[in-house]
Parts: sequence; structure tokens; C-alpha cells
Amino acid sequence: MSTTTTRGVAQPAPAEVSRPRPWRGLRASSTFNFWLFTGPFLTGLVIFVFVPIGWSIWLSFFEARFTVTPSEFVGLDNYRQILTDTNFRNSLVTFTVFAAFIVPATWALSLGLALLVHRLRFMRAFFRSVFFLPTAVSYVAAALIWKMSIFNGVRFGLANTVLGWFGIDNIAWLANPDPPWYWLVIVTVRLWLQSGFYMILFIAALQNIPRELYEAASIDGARPGWQTFRHITLPQLRATSTAVILLLLVAAYQAFDEFFNLLGKATWGQPPLVELYKMALGQNQNYGAGSAGAVVLTLLICVVTLLQGKIMGFGRGEESK
Repeated sequence: MSTTTTRGVAQPAPAEVSRPRPWRGLRASSTFNFWLFTGPFLTGLVIFVFVPIGWSIWLSFFEARFTVTPSEFVGLDNYRQILTDTNFRNSLVTFTVFAAFIVPATWALSLGLALLVHRLRFMRAFFRSVFFLPTAVSYVAAALIWKMSIFNGVRFGLANTVLGWFGIDNIAWLANPDPPWYWLVIVTVRLWLQSGFYMILFIAALQNIPRELYEAASIDGARPGWQTFRHITLPQLRATSTAVILLLLVAAYQAFDEFFNLLGKATWGQPPLVELYKMALGQNQNYGAGSAGAVVLTLLICVVTLLQGKIMGFGRGEESK
């Protein structure tokens, strides 16, 4: 045993204290934990998203009628067919009109609701819940309510009942495209369904605006109201507004449920997804052309999204603005 000397007196050296070995359990195997929790989700993503997308692209180069296992390679014929199809091109015009209505209307309504709820001093959580609840409603159920109860075209419908109070005759909202009253039905149902979700995004962004900006503006003589909103609130919401507009554009391209359930088999006023549904799952069941149309629509969504993000500066740092 070794000894140490303290003031001339020999003393035994202290024994080494054995430190406990670190526990190498689940905390140490971080890689295992990662795959344990993300594996099921990644598996579902591959099986139900990536594989169908890849198979759809593969199918678009083959003649596939009444089957999803094609054997005859046709190259770009399906793409040529879909791009020269009159109904598909008209559906792109329909989408343009629909997006011109729904994107700015939803942006303005959701921002307005966010400003009103954010300014409330009591029952704020209640009104947030009230405006957000419609997002949990199925698009199919909402479309049927709009079609059968509110805009059903007879005098017992809610809309025609209200118009009757002012001496206005009944309006066939969804019966014909001239005049195009069906746009009012489609736009209002989607506004009711999705404004609450984007309102929550704007409320979160409003809560992140520093109060010091408003205090400094007040000291500089800025009047509360429109002047403060224009020069402080709106610029601070730039990133959120850009994200909301991009999401609205993508959602407009994917519009299907309300159009299909409100207009049925009408040949007018149908968006691209309805036309692709009729082509792939209709009487002809042309899965090759339908897959080609889906690929074209996906590429169109990607291009429009990238251009919109480029124009509005989405993801750009503050120093580069």
C-alpha cells in the first residue's frame, strides 16, 4: 500500500473510488430509438405515398385500360392525349377562376378573424375554438349541407327563403352555368371550411410581433388602426402570409370533394382532379391517361409553388429582403 507524508507523518494513500459505469440502455442507443419511433411512419409513407407515386409515373407511359398492370409501352402518347383534351384544358381555366376567388378571399377573411380574436380581452379561447371547429368537418358533409339545405334551389332552402323576404324570386344555384351562381356556393363552403385553420396561423404570427414596435410607432406619432396595420403588422406577417398563400394555391389545385358533390356529373365548372377522376375511374377507365394527367398536375403545382415562393421571397433571410 502506498503512503503519503503530511507534516512528516506517514499516512496511507486514499483508496481509489470506483466510479459507476454509465448505463448503456435505451438512452445510449439513439439510433435504435430513432428507427423505433419513425420506422412505422416511414414505412407507411413509402407504401402509401412513394410507391403509388412511382407506379403512377410508370403507368403513364403505358396503355392501361381496365388494368393497372400494363404491357404495351406507348411513350408520351398519354401525355399528348391529356394535354390536347378539351375538358382537361377547360378544367385548368376553372381552377384559375376558382383560385382567383378563393385565395385572396380566404387570406383576407382568415387575417381579419385573427385580428379580431387577437384583440379580444375575454373569451378569446372560445372564439378561437368556434372559428376553428369547421376545419374538423368533412368536405363531403359540408358540401351536402350547402347543396341540400342552404342552396338547394327551391323556396324552402335557406338562401332562397332569405331572398324571398326581399321579394326576390328563387334562384337555381347549381342547376346551370348561366348565370354562374354555383361559384358563390363553392367559394362560401370552402371559406367556411378552411378560414379557421389559417386564422390560427395568423394568430400565432401576431403573438410573435414585439409590442415595442407598436410603442415606438406611437411615440413617433403613428395613429392606431390602418396606419399601424399597414406599416407594422402587415410587414411582420410577410412570412406567414407567403406560407398561407402557397398552401391555399396547392389546396385549390387539389379541390375535388365540393365540386364533385355539388355539381355531380355536370360537364361545366369542374377542376382538374374531377376530370382526371372521370378519365381514370369513369366508363373508359383509362389509367394510363389518368396517371399522365396526375403527373402533369403535380409538375404544374410544383412549378407554380416555386415561382410563387420565389416572387414572395419565401425562405429568404431578413438580411436579403
